[in-house]
Amino acid sequence: MKAVVFNDKDGLRLDNNYPKPVPEKGEALIRVTMAGICNTDFEITKGYMGYNGVLGHEFIGVVEDVNGDDKSLVGKRVTAEISYGCDDPDCEWCAVKNYRHCPNRHTLGIWRKDGCMAEYVTMPTNVIFEIPDEVADEQAVFVEPLAAACEITEQLHIQPIQKVVVLGDGKLGLTTALTLHAQCLDVTLIGKHQNKLDIAKAQGVKTILLNDAKIDNSYDVVVEATGSVSGFETSLGLVKPRGVLVLKSTIATGKELNLAPIVINEITVLGSRCGQFKPALNLLKNKRIDFKPFISKIYPADEAIEAFEANKSKETVKVLISF
Repeated sequence: MKAVVFNDKDGLRLDNNYPKPVPEKGEALIRVTMAGICNTDFEITKGYMGYNGVLGHEFIGVVEDVNGDDKSLVGKRVTAEISYGCDDPDCEWCAVKNYRHCPNRHTLGIWRKDGCMAEYVTMPTNVIFEIPDEVADEQAVFVEPLAAACEITEQLHIQPIQKVVVLGDGKLGLTTALTLHAQCLDVTLIGKHQNKLDIAKAQGVKTILLNDAKIDNSYDVVVEATGSVSGFETSLGLVKPRGVLVLKSTIATGKELNLAPIVINEITVLGSRCGQFKPALNLLKNKRIDFKPFISKIYPADEAIEAFEANKSKETVKVLISF
């Protein structure tokens, strides 16, 4: 089968003869129809997590087979959460279906599990979700990043009277701002690119160019979605004393950080990663967010490497690959 593969020796390549996966007991075989390129995929090609294998964790597809007695998913259009756990009865994380923190988890296209940028992928049926008929493919492929944005309000109760700002107008920042707005919160998006801010503005989100923003500690909740040291430092200048700073992006740096404002202003710092798919699918089903303006281009699988190159452009919002 065709698969987008990365390893330390050969780098990123399209493999036309990658072995087709065989579903283990309790798993489904899914024919992938569309996959999204995430910045995490790009970071993996630079050595993140030391991962080698098929890339990708954002996808939709159709179930072709299930290795188990219950075949009800066969023929259904589906997606899947990116992590699954060990399902050990003694695992406290699997017991509450919080697979993303299971110490023995597998994470699609990131850790110990071939990803979805291939003609076929297998996943356990307990992390597979059927896509509602009302949700088009071009919307459904965004379920994973949307679920990650939904996790903020799963972790943190934000009052309607509180002011929220999202810093960063990339895919993550845009999705987060639109999600919080869809949940009827007072949210502002700050970014550097007017064309990207306009996507959020068209759907009702307040936007400000970074150069025009007042860095005056006036927001109750600040969501850092730039992944940069400068973004983190700016976030500390935006959040009120005793406010909450949500770290939605991963900031890896050897640079010294001045963390004194966190102590001086008694700021609560909250790490936020993956989320549950059910709330995200509900938002899409009820058409609370439109992701079509995100799509810069859809590439056929044969042009997957070109798709990764296009994803590097600052003007690009989201690149998809069709299989």
